[in-house]
Amino acid sequence: MALPGSLRTQPANRGLVSHCTHHHIVVFLLTFFSYSLLHASRKTFSNVKVSVSSQWTPSCLNSTAPELRPYELWNSNRLFPNQEEATLFLGTLDTIFLFSYAVGLFVSGIVGDRLNLRWVLSFGMCSSALVVFFFGTLTEWLHFYNKWFYCCLWVVNGLLQSTGWPCVVAVMGNWFGKAGRGFVFGLWSACASVGNILGAFLASCVLQYGYEYAFLVTASVQFAGGVIVFFGLLTSPKEVGLPELGADEDAVVEEDANRPLMGSDDTDDDDRNYSIQATDTDNQPKAIGFFQACCLPGVVLYSLAYACLKLVNYSFFFWLPFYLSNNFGWKEAEADQLSIWYDVGGIIGGTIQGLISDVLQKRAPVLAISLLFAVGSLFGYSRSPNSKPINAVIMAITGFFIGGPSNMISSAISADLGRQDLVKGNSEALATVTGIVDGTGSIGAAVGQYLVSLIQENLGWMWVFYFFILMTSSTILFISPLIVREIRLLLHERRLRMLAE
Repeated sequence: MALPGSLRTQPANRGLVSHCTHHHIVVFLLTFFSYSLLHASRKTFSNVKVSVSSQWTPSCLNSTAPELRPYELWNSNRLFPNQEEATLFLGTLDTIFLFSYAVGLFVSGIVGDRLNLRWVLSFGMCSSALVVFFFGTLTEWLHFYNKWFYCCLWVVNGLLQSTGWPCVVAVMGNWFGKAGRGFVFGLWSACASVGNILGAFLASCVLQYGYEYAFLVTASVQFAGGVIVFFGLLTSPKEVGLPELGADEDAVVEEDANRPLMGSDDTDDDDRNYSIQATDTDNQPKAIGFFQACCLPGVVLYSLAYACLKLVNYSFFFWLPFYLSNNFGWKEAEADQLSIWYDVGGIIGGTIQGLISDVLQKRAPVLAISLLFAVGSLFGYSRSPNSKPINAVIMAITGFFIGGPSNMISSAISADLGRQDLVKGNSEALATVTGIVDGTGSIGAAVGQYLVSLIQENLGWMWVFYFFILMTSSTILFISPLIVREIRLLLHERRLRMLAE
């Protein structure tokens, strides 16, 4: 008995190896480190907050600073009268950045689909590096301190940094097809965690000379990376004469991979040839509109799910070191080092879960199982004893089941959504869809930072973890229609294979 087309698929790893060239490796590395550098500059700001806060308050309030006379001369340019107000303003800058970053993602995705991805990415990296230099280095060299100027610069920085993720995901989506995409994107999505580690390392190396040099080093490295991207990044295989995705892969691998994820099990072959764009006589793909991208199957559901999940993931990113110091009384440096285990768990989780989803050729069921375990791990971590080894193990497990699905939705699933059958031949949907998913997630993350501080202040840390459990459960709820559909398809394919034997 002949198997249906949806079952005649080659193994994901074999398809990946057969299509991999040195160009794929170069694209992987360039996009990986370009986004790592963008994340490194964000981490630098987090690492120097104590130094910045000290500089923005009168030196008489800083016990380590000598008392200089006359007082009016040496403290007239200070922004805040005390440390508490300076810290509050730094938190406000975080919120401003996240909201402007979220808005920028929606715009950057549309721009990336209409302009050269290499130009947009390199422009965002270089211009963001200049803004970081102005914010942290030039203002200190000139002794110019102004709250409104800082706010404006950080709004611009959020908008410029938003060019990064939609562009790099779109480039990766152009080069790596459905065969092995879960594993490749799971491994590649570690770029954010590597950027966090890189930013912390660069800042710690020069912080003793002044926080302005931490901004200078990261901005310089990021600017150099933008220049390298401009001259070295290939946005699609056709630039070097290789066949585009869909020329040979869609007939064998993409056909099955996209249909179960977004399509319906009663869709016939004629219906699947439908395109959201009218046929162009020159065979040149066109970028789809924002609302068209929102109407693509799965985009809204995954966007809402990612808003809940990114809220939890970013809350761990921003609040985990503070929680460890506040709840267990550990030193700040020890808490910073221990918090790395959450990123380690996320890297491993994204890679393994992506590989499993490649084997099954389904994403939603893998996400559902991981998120169910995440609920249990959150409950367990909230009751972690005052033991660093035990805390690190449970933290890594929590990162595995939360960071892994977060990496999958923001990378591999976003690429799947932007290359499904309805936009076949219109690869310019990739950046727009990625911007919608990540932009919605960033809005959830921005709102979440305020809610976490509010819950912690009024109810305590245990209720913060209950809030995380609620958001993780909401993630499962939003993608439940896709989970049911893909499980039905798995059972249907199993029955067909049993009949074919």
